[in-house]
Amino acid sequence: MFTEMVTSAALVHGDPERLLARDAGEYPVAVQLGGSDAVELAEAVRICDRFDYDEINLNVGCPSDRVQSGRFGACLMAEPELVRDCLVAMRDATDTPVTAKCRIGIDDQDSEADLDRFVNIVLQSGIEALYIHARKAWLQGLSPKENRDIPPLDYERVYRLKERLGDFPVFINGGIKTLQECQVHLRYVDGVMLGRSAYHDPMILADVDRAIFGEDAPAKTLTQIEAAMTAYAERELAKGARLNQITRHMLGLANGMPGARRFRQILSVKACIPGASPQVIADAFAALEPAKAMATA
Repeated sequence: MFTEMVTSAALVHGDPERLLARDAGEYPVAVQLGGSDAVELAEAVRICDRFDYDEINLNVGCPSDRVQSGRFGACLMAEPELVRDCLVAMRDATDTPVTAKCRIGIDDQDSEADLDRFVNIVLQSGIEALYIHARKAWLQGLSPKENRDIPPLDYERVYRLKERLGDFPVFINGGIKTLQECQVHLRYVDGVMLGRSAYHDPMILADVDRAIFGEDAPAKTLTQIEAAMTAYAERELAKGARLNQITRHMLGLANGMPGARRFRQILSVKACIPGASPQVIADAFAALEPAKAMATA
């Protein structure tokens, strides 16, 4: 799993506990940083190490206006030497694996030669792996939302880069919706990153252990997920969290199942009531009894 992007400035000058604390059940997790100041990024890495993350990733792929104004994200693909120097500082500050995530290009700098040059320079930093969103980013003319869909996908460019880099780990990202698609990509690259598909349809992850890693264990059931999320909610509420901060990320869990609409309605409405308890989660899953019955039939 990856965290959302956290800026180095927010960690150095803000509240690391609020930004980085996580549940013991969330493992392994990579923390994703944004920034372009090598000294500040190194300090942010040292802060991350206090929270025992398994990987530290530099985001060089986010195209939002806010990110550009802060000189981090995809706009840094125009400055590969700066990216390299930032990654060197990050690696020097930790024994935790350091990686980077980028696009296949930006604006008019989107030829295969441009990507090769960027990667060649960045890999001088000695990072452990590279995650590549197989779309370019238009920093001018497209919104962040449009940049997730409009630039065409070019998976083959990522495949060719992996072939050129040999044993160096390359992970692919962008528009991947099913485990079957993941299996195809894994013929050419070392790993697959799922973003929106995992968020909007979380049940895609229920069968990953069996389908991708060959585990004998069956997929997680709705009953098991209900128990895990209820226990998680109890722990987080005891720390001061609000239930809707948890349940708003569960709305896609029942997509396509009988009772899904009622499931979403309960989580959306009841979880927002002040003092809402984990019983709301149980109520929502009760609406999925037809789906549970079908799964066990």
